[in-house]
Parts: sequence; C-alpha cells; structure tokens
Amino acid sequence: MTSPFTAEHEAFRKTVRDFLANEVAPHVDAWEEAGIFPARELFTKFASIGAIGLEYAEADGGQGADHWYTVVLSEELGRVDGNAIPMAFNVQAYYATASLAEHGSPELKERWLVPSMWGELVAAIAVTEPDAGSDVANIRTRARRDGDDWVINGAKIYITNGTQADWLCLLARTSDAPGYRGMSQIVVPTTTPGLTVSRSLRKLGNKASDTAELVFDNVRVPVANTIGEIDRGFVQQMHQFNLERLTATYQAVGQMQFALERTVDYLRIRSAFGQPLLANQHLQYVLAELFAEVQILREYTYSCAAKFAAGEDIAQVSTVAKLKAGRLARTVADTCIQYHGGVGYMEETWVSRYFRDARLLSIGGGADEVLLRMLSKQYGFDQ
Repeated sequence: MTSPFTAEHEAFRKTVRDFLANEVAPHVDAWEEAGIFPARELFTKFASIGAIGLEYAEADGGQGADHWYTVVLSEELGRVDGNAIPMAFNVQAYYATASLAEHGSPELKERWLVPSMWGELVAAIAVTEPDAGSDVANIRTRARRDGDDWVINGAKIYITNGTQADWLCLLARTSDAPGYRGMSQIVVPTTTPGLTVSRSLRKLGNKASDTAELVFDNVRVPVANTIGEIDRGFVQQMHQFNLERLTATYQAVGQMQFALERTVDYLRIRSAFGQPLLANQHLQYVLAELFAEVQILREYTYSCAAKFAAGEDIAQVSTVAKLKAGRLARTVADTCIQYHGGVGYMEETWVSRYFRDARLLSIGGGADEVLLRMLSKQYGFDQ
C-alpha cells in the first residue's frame, strides 16, 4: 500500500522523536533503577507537543487529529529505550481516557478529561482483579447504589500508574446480572476515603512504570461519575480494548524494527573468527526473515488503522494484530539477545531490557490464549 502519511504526519514524527530524545531517553536508566518515573511532570511535557488527546474532539480540548497521527506517535514511542514509559503514557492518553472522551458527560470531561490531556492529572484504568485477569466477565468488584452515590467494594490488581493516579476509570458490577451484563465504568478519584494502594508491585520488566494493587472499602462516589450508560460498561470497555490492542501493536512494530536495526549495527562492528559477525550468512538469513515478518505486520497494522479511521468494526483485526505482535516480539527479542552474546545478558544493556519488557505483550491487554479463544468464536469454531 502507498504510504498513509502526509508531510504533516512526518513533521509530527520528527517532533515526537526529538521530544523523546530530549525528555525521555536521558532519564530512562534512572527511572528504571528507581522503579518509578515522575508521571505528572512528564505527561505535562507530552501535552506541550499535543501528544495527549490526539484524536479527542477539539470541543473537549483535544487535537481533533486523524488516526494516522496516533500511528506515528505509537511507532516513535517504540523507539524509546524500554517499554515502561510508553506503556504508562498509553494508559494516560488512550486506555483510561478513551471511554470518558467518547461517552462521558460534559461535566466529567471538564473535571477529569481536560486536565488529563494537559498532564495536570494522572489517570489509570482499573479492570483486572486478583481472581479475574483476562476473564473480564468474571470481575467481582461491586458498586452498590445508595441514593445518589455508588458504594464500591472490591480489589483491582496490576494497575499501571496506580500509585500516582489522581483518578481511575473503574469497571465494576452495578447489578446482579451475570457475566458481562450489569457492569459500569465509573470515575473514582484516588483521594476518596476507603480507596487505598495496598501494595506497589515489582515486575520482571517495565520497571519504571509503577504498578499497584488497589483495595476499595466502602468507597463512595456520585452516580453522576458513571461514564456513559449504567450497566453498559462492559461494551464500552471492549471498545477501549480494541484501541488498546491496536496502539500496542503499532508500538511493538516500532520496537521490533528499532531492535533489529540496533542488532545489525552491533553485528557490523563485533568481530569473531577474523570477520564481522554480520558476515555470517546464517545470521543474515535469520535477520532478513525477521525484518520481513515485521514488514508484513506493519502492513497489516496499517490496514487495521485504515479500518479504524473509516469507522469499521476492528474487533477481529485488532485481536489478530495483537496476537501476532506478541508472538513475533518474543522471537525478535530472543534473537537480538542471542546475537549480542554475553553483553546482551548484562543488566545494563538495552537488549536485556527489551527482552524483559517485550514479554508482557503476550500477557497484558488480553493473553494470547484469551485472544485465541475470542478468534475461535469469531471464526465459528466453538461448539
């Protein structure tokens, strides 16, 4: 397909790449060591280049940009040395705010969305629970109506930005209907009495991104904080997941491309047996095949992006894209660390961080097995 990017898109790409080189890259190592990054400070800087709320309505304070700007941004985020900051940014820019932008009341948008787009408030999305990971239909956190308030009890886990968030986009049960029925999305300020961070979680990778377990003990918020229709939260959440899978795939393509390019550069200068490692024909063929696989995935994601931009249903294609991206990322990361040899196994190298961080893609946002279950149903294989 011909390039979907205009001169304006490419100018934005340069702006984003320069921004990441100046405001993120110099600090990644320190943030990884600390296990956290200054979310509000960094998100405010992201907002200064219009990177948050790209596709949200101008009337709500967004940029009103087309979807290809999101593709550009995601691909460039993939060139960051580590996935923690891009992941946390995506939660702020898309995952926690998408439903609010699409379904929220004017009052909720003014109070929570607009400041989030400016980086003044940090957002998190609270869906996963200790006993309900990828099985969203099995969540147990309950919001019981008491007059004009919801009273919320339960727990959420693996919450990105969880220790720094000012508000949550919470998915909770609001009726006795079984399964996916009877859930709502609710804005919950993190200063609300009864809401606590029970612990900050330590992870294999993505270490600079703070991740929390949250407990809700009679947390009371107004029913007016409901995003969209009461008891329609699951459907809204699934739409948000489709976008999450797309942006994660765009970003993964950028990561894989960058990782392979850096590996080729290393193999050009690293010698063994009297010649550069890249002179080894086997390495050339393996790398050529991986570059080809990334190219195929990129073209597929661009097709997905075109469908999304046209308003088509992307549930199936976004699932396929995310499944294939997660599996290919594991192969690319393993190959890159193997070809770096002993130096790649060292903690301080970019390739060891990439190896750790890339593994999450096949787990977060829907594990591979859950995606295959969804596709089996969509293809009509289930009995």
